[in-house]
Amino acid sequence: MNKVVIKFLSIIAFTLSASVVFAQVIGGSSQSAVNTPIDNVFNEIHVEFKKPVPYPPLRQADVIYQKRVWQSIDFREKMNQPFYYPINPHVGWKSFMSTIMDAIKGGELTVYDARKDDQFTTPLTWNEIDTRLKGASMLVDSLDENQVFVKKVERYPEEYEAGEVKSLKLKEIWYFDKQRSQMMVRILGMAPVREFVDAVTGQPKKETLFWIYFPDARPILVKSIVFNRKNGGAKLTYDDVFWKRLFDSYVYKEENVYDREISQYAMGMDALLESNRIKTEVFEMEQAMWEY
Repeated sequence: MNKVVIKFLSIIAFTLSASVVFAQVIGGSSQSAVNTPIDNVFNEIHVEFKKPVPYPPLRQADVIYQKRVWQSIDFREKMNQPFYYPINPHVGWKSFMSTIMDAIKGGELTVYDARKDDQFTTPLTWNEIDTRLKGASMLVDSLDENQVFVKKVERYPEEYEAGEVKSLKLKEIWYFDKQRSQMMVRILGMAPVREFVDAVTGQPKKETLFWIYFPDARPILVKSIVFNRKNGGAKLTYDDVFWKRLFDSYVYKEENVYDREISQYAMGMDALLESNRIKTEVFEMEQAMWEY
């Protein structure tokens, strides 16, 4: 009997030691079991086991004010550049789009057709997304080393390339919670916007690729590292960036009776002033709720 117990305990100890060794792997990543030098001065705490911070409980009766707002994050702004880089993934460090695309390919994340609406009504499969990212095919001449025609080959001149997504749309709800006496915000969805050159006209073109239901994406975003400009020892994740509002954005639409964007009735500086007016309106509403 004692031999059976000892053997059973030995198996458990071996399993635990193997899991520890697997966690301390190449460059602080658990994606490989190769035992290589650690690219740091300490063993990093892995984000594979992190979970999103849960939303605070909310009742409909506690919401006494609500406004639905659409914002845009421009990756070219200095504060937002951690979304864009690195264009080519490093060990344990990927751009926002690389994180999203890998999750979609792996079946971890469902996306919705942006050509229909922004209300998450029409799911897309990876094959449908892949077809759209390739664009229309064209037959072009294939030449040999002497520039002699060989044959016609099929090409995709508008095929998606890494780095073409330079902005991200956010669909948010700002609300005042009377239980906490605080104006709060929940992100409902996000949509990457691709910028490329039209193969026919040669003109710049923008396309909203798809919508993502944000709560579904949080378990994925919380496991992806973001570069921290202030402190390399304090790791941030994409979920931290959204949760702590560590980005700069501008309003391009608010809920309205005409269901129109700001660009449809204001241009240039007027559009910027209108965006600021909407943000100020939400801020002033919060101040109006307080009694001094």
